[in-house]
Amino acid sequence: MTTHTFKELTRQRAYMRMWFARIFGTTGNQMLMVAVGWQMYELTGSAWDLGLVGLYQFMPALLLTLVAGHVADRVHRGRIIAGCLVTQATVAMILVAATQGWGATHAWASRELLLAVSVLLGVARAFQMPAQQALTPVLVPPAMLPRAMAFSSAGMQAAIIGGPALGGVIFVAGATAVYATCAFLFATGCGLIAVLRYDHAPPPREPVTLRTLLAGVEFVWQRKALLGAVSLDLFAVLLGGATALLPMFAKDILHVGPWGLGLLRGAPAAGALLMSALLTRWPLERRVGPTMLSAVAVYGICMVVFGLSTSFVLSLLVLAVSGGADMVSVVVRQTLVQIETPNEMRGRVSAVNSVFIGASNQLGEFESGATAALLGPVGSVVAGGVGTLLVAAAWFKMFPSLSRRDKMVTPAPDS
Repeated sequence: MTTHTFKELTRQRAYMRMWFARIFGTTGNQMLMVAVGWQMYELTGSAWDLGLVGLYQFMPALLLTLVAGHVADRVHRGRIIAGCLVTQATVAMILVAATQGWGATHAWASRELLLAVSVLLGVARAFQMPAQQALTPVLVPPAMLPRAMAFSSAGMQAAIIGGPALGGVIFVAGATAVYATCAFLFATGCGLIAVLRYDHAPPPREPVTLRTLLAGVEFVWQRKALLGAVSLDLFAVLLGGATALLPMFAKDILHVGPWGLGLLRGAPAAGALLMSALLTRWPLERRVGPTMLSAVAVYGICMVVFGLSTSFVLSLLVLAVSGGADMVSVVVRQTLVQIETPNEMRGRVSAVNSVFIGASNQLGEFESGATAALLGPVGSVVAGGVGTLLVAAAWFKMFPSLSRRDKMVTPAPDS
């Protein structure tokens, strides 16, 4: 076996170890979110509080972004991910104790506790996502990156499908059983990632200044195709997301229990899993920009239909289609970001990307809860879907370097 072959084999093993660790971690996180959302709604019955769960997760990610990206460019990224998984396992065990009560202690789960642990989860997410995104390009050659991104997304979507569905089934035995299972999954993922080895060469030490912290922001800002791609995801999912309101749709509109909520949470991931498998086999090679923008428009249409639907089957179907459309956008965006970013800056650029993702998800959940408190869940989702369609149309005009982007790997000139 040649030295080159041995190194490639080592990188492949490291990539698969990371892939499995992400599956365990994502499954645990999705189960945790199903349980926390359902428990919060049972405690308060408030759409506003469901939105606050998302907001409390987003704020730490926003405040810690620059620091997290800087750390990911200087510290072993596998160790960062392992520490974040330990934090999430600790949160799960706290919720076990609070929900079940130990010894003579009565259960003490409350609205305030669920919001507090949401902050801890947000802190873990702030450091985990940049390190996780920046690690993949180190383990695969550039020519294979589009397929690797699609394959990674396939694993994550499988976890996103299985997590909510499994969480909904286990929730029948009580929230405690879900939280205990989550702790086990996080611990397993941590064990896999903690022994990860890759060629980590710390960059030369330089003073931490505002300019070095903002380097990722400057990098994205100067490349209009990247700026258009990441901001498109922000505004589309910020407006069109309905995840935070799924407990309301499951209980009050579609009249299904925790098992139905689990299926609703998993439906977008089912569509995304199918799409990611297709993109792994047949990666996008031409017209990647127009395809991404069209996929966002399809996502908006799906949200309008979901908001108006009173059929559980139709709701599952359009959520699955929305997940497939969103996956096209995700693969294009993540591949563009990683291909066009040098390794020594991938942590900081990935941190910027993570803020956009976090804003579109966690802040989008808050937006959904707030508008639902004013317009009701149906009005909130329909208005968001229409807003997503308007954003997709606007981005065609505002970011011509993205709308005209043809090939994935060969960078197109910015305009």
